[in-house]
Amino acid sequence: MSHMKLFAATVKWHGIKTLRKPDIARRVFFHGQRYVSSGTSEPFLSGSNSNYVEEMYYAWLENPQSVHKSWDLFFRNANAGQTYDPHLPDQLERKASFLQSHGLAQTPGKAEKLVEDHLAVQSLIRAYQIRGHHVAQLDPLGILDADLDSFVPSDLITTIDKLGFYGLHESDLDKVFQLPTTTFIGGNENSLSLREIIKRLENTYCQHIGLEFMFINDVEQCQWIRQKFETPGVMKFTNEEKRTLLARLVRSMRFEDFLARKWSSEKRFGLEGCEVMIPALKTIIDKSSEMGIEYVIMGMPHRGRLNVLANVIRKELEQIFCQFDPKLEAADEGSGDVKYHLGMYHERINRATNKKITLSLMANPSHLEAVDPVVQGKTKAEQFYRGDTAGKKVMSILLHGDAAFAGQGVVYETFHLSDLPSYTTNGTIHVVVNNQIGFTTDPRMARSSPYPTDVARVVNAPIFHVNADDPEAVMYVCSVAAEWRNTFNKDVVVDLVCYRRRGHNEMDEPMFTQPLMYKQIHKQVPVLKKYADKLIADGTVTLQEFEEEIAKYDRICEEAYTRSKDNKILHIKHWLDSPWPGFFNVDGEPKSMSCPPTGISEDLLTHIGNVASSVPVKDFKIHAGLSRILRARLEMTKNRVVDWALAEYMAFGSFLKEGIHVRLSGQDVERGTFSHRHHVLHDQEVDKRTCVPMNHLWEQQAPYTVCNSSLSEYGVLGFELGFAMASPNALVCWEAQFGDFHNTAQCIIDQFISSGQAKWVRHNGIVLLLPHGMEGMGVDEISQLYECNWIVVNCSTPANYFHVLRRQILLPFRKPLIILTPKSLLRHPEAKSSFDEMVSGTTFQRVIPENGLAAQAPHEVKRVIFCTGKVYYDLVKERKNQDLEKQVAITRLEQISPFPFDLLKEELDKYPGADLVWCQEEHKNSGYYDYVKPRFRTIVNHTRPIWYVGREPAAAAATGNKNTHLVSLRRFLDTAFNLEAFEGKTF
Repeated sequence: MSHMKLFAATVKWHGIKTLRKPDIARRVFFHGQRYVSSGTSEPFLSGSNSNYVEEMYYAWLENPQSVHKSWDLFFRNANAGQTYDPHLPDQLERKASFLQSHGLAQTPGKAEKLVEDHLAVQSLIRAYQIRGHHVAQLDPLGILDADLDSFVPSDLITTIDKLGFYGLHESDLDKVFQLPTTTFIGGNENSLSLREIIKRLENTYCQHIGLEFMFINDVEQCQWIRQKFETPGVMKFTNEEKRTLLARLVRSMRFEDFLARKWSSEKRFGLEGCEVMIPALKTIIDKSSEMGIEYVIMGMPHRGRLNVLANVIRKELEQIFCQFDPKLEAADEGSGDVKYHLGMYHERINRATNKKITLSLMANPSHLEAVDPVVQGKTKAEQFYRGDTAGKKVMSILLHGDAAFAGQGVVYETFHLSDLPSYTTNGTIHVVVNNQIGFTTDPRMARSSPYPTDVARVVNAPIFHVNADDPEAVMYVCSVAAEWRNTFNKDVVVDLVCYRRRGHNEMDEPMFTQPLMYKQIHKQVPVLKKYADKLIADGTVTLQEFEEEIAKYDRICEEAYTRSKDNKILHIKHWLDSPWPGFFNVDGEPKSMSCPPTGISEDLLTHIGNVASSVPVKDFKIHAGLSRILRARLEMTKNRVVDWALAEYMAFGSFLKEGIHVRLSGQDVERGTFSHRHHVLHDQEVDKRTCVPMNHLWEQQAPYTVCNSSLSEYGVLGFELGFAMASPNALVCWEAQFGDFHNTAQCIIDQFISSGQAKWVRHNGIVLLLPHGMEGMGVDEISQLYECNWIVVNCSTPANYFHVLRRQILLPFRKPLIILTPKSLLRHPEAKSSFDEMVSGTTFQRVIPENGLAAQAPHEVKRVIFCTGKVYYDLVKERKNQDLEKQVAITRLEQISPFPFDLLKEELDKYPGADLVWCQEEHKNSGYYDYVKPRFRTIVNHTRPIWYVGREPAAAAATGNKNTHLVSLRRFLDTAFNLEAFEGKTF
């Protein structure tokens, strides 16, 4: 309390002289008008005006004329017993004892005490708002502290003696204090006794809801939350709402009970212990639908997924139950996936609002939280295609486990996308199923933060902790969360503090590692029984009605179980989370299996080249170095040639004319890591003024989105993958800053991109641009290429790069496209293409055969070197230097996967007497050789060897020493053109 006394003493006479000036006093008074209580002229003794009250009171005692007449009237009213004006109106005389009732007399000492006490009460209120959640009763089991700390903050009044912290005493409990504007506990009352203040604060902040929001640096947002939770009587439900809640709990719990009875030895990752999650999600969806949301995209882990599919998405129960049949045969190609990884897309009428609602639950692997950015990307895409810039029609809900939410870094990466212009989804509702355990790991061993949700604080997202055994508290919190998202377009977290009734899965024994917790869990009365008993006791429902509700749902499950026995075939396509209506035929197959030519007219090439060489905005000053680049582009366009950057420009631009959206995302993609792209121009004289020439190609064109991402691979690649899921009619590209950085996103590549079609029959046309090439500049990306659900190319010409981008959209199906893009070739004088290779009628070349002297006399060729990518230019130069252009043919493999068996067979048959060499600049253990070798051998029916030429195996993918790089390059080039190198060797 000493700090308050010091404050009061410091401000005691501060500013009195200035307050004597009527105009100054008037400004002070009217500045504080919002502190005036309704129906009276008395300003609040609170907030920022507490010191003003003291100052003006002293000034008024000295000279009543020194303060504004409003304050003079106030103090006369308060001191009516010793008023200076015997003719005060009767209504003022009835308020005569105001100051005395607050302990304020005419002496400065009493006034100082009044200010101190009011400041103390304000501090007390603020303490509960900041730290009340630390003592909230959040654990349904009553054995753990949700914040991992049993310490009770000393500024919370948990015992009477703690009043002393504020310089208050038990005798002050019935003293009335004016309430500050930063609280709503008074409702319509402007003052309360200290006893009542503490009671209401405890009811708001220390019961079954714990609120974390005071770290938010926006006063309006804090006030909004205070009003939602502090207003007396705000958490009231009608009988109909209570009955609906009970019915939803019945469905949630009886679904799990049914599965447990029928398949007691099957893993299903049930929701027992957090059954309230189902009505919680339905409340969020109902409230959001009421506010205009039409489409909800959800991502979640395996726990509770079957229940969500059944009772939230409304997947047919027989389709779920038949998944437990071990004899169920798959009708679709691919491996399929376990039932608790599958997704779903469903359109239905929301019963609460009678509005149409579309729900999509994304399929995902066991890798926890990996689906988070994928959901956000798809949500962003759906908003983009609907023109929903404010997120009023489409939203996302992400469900998390407590251990994963705190432990997985992709959660942090995803949060940091939430407010970026090209990535924001205008707020996500996060629901944490806080089991207070991670598999077998206690929370104290699983995180260093007090709560598993603390990661959300980095984006100022409010966090609402709630005891999951109080269904009404959960519903209210979820309703507020939905309103928050709609009002402020920001993320919000609902932390359902619950328990896990069984082990990690139904076959697991949790008593091995958490014996005390599970002894308590075995005694725990299920939430359904608790809530039903409560409603029966207060007459909201009868026991008979409750039992009938249970019997009704049990009957639904039994009937569905009977029907499920008729299902012998599993159609994974019935579980699609992202259907593309009209893209495939009725059987889900491509409408054709041919691709039209990918070239475009020369007029179109010229027009795009001219725009790419210009600044289509007036009075826009660009950098002098960029002016040189644009002049060079214009010169190339006039000469009918393109480099890599211009070829890419023309591919993207041609799609925009056709109404196809193009999105390019990644680190530094606007300029390009190697300063070659320059798709966003920056005015050198006006800060933050930019121009995207690609969006000025035609008056009527699709938009082009190019956006620098946060410094993230895992999160951003997942986001772009999700964006590409929304529509097959868009080119969505993610570029790694350097190719080797893609391995930070390996989880997305392995679990979604390469295997998504096999597991979930999910098509996706995302393009990955991975800058690649051994330059002697350190570790580089080397893709390990296997038969995956993707196309891999390593183009050696700008024209082929142009064509493969065009082909990605013109193909009648969608597969991920991996392009190993160049680095030094971006400016290589030989790495240019003519318009003749790109005009109408031309197409992508999977293999570029030898077309020089060797091709004219194939029977004289002694060696055929097959290669891919940049090394071709090293080989051509060396062949010329050694004058071996007739004896050595060089064939380029442009498409690596799927492997072009047909075209390579033609090449091999053309040179029957030549030895065959595969040459790569990468090390033997990390390049393509192990992939291409068995395929070449298959083509020649194992009759001819395919020799390896390249760098020796190494642990590091590339050297950072320039000399070492050049020595190893010289070594394998010598071997490549030594026509006797393999004589006498066995393969």
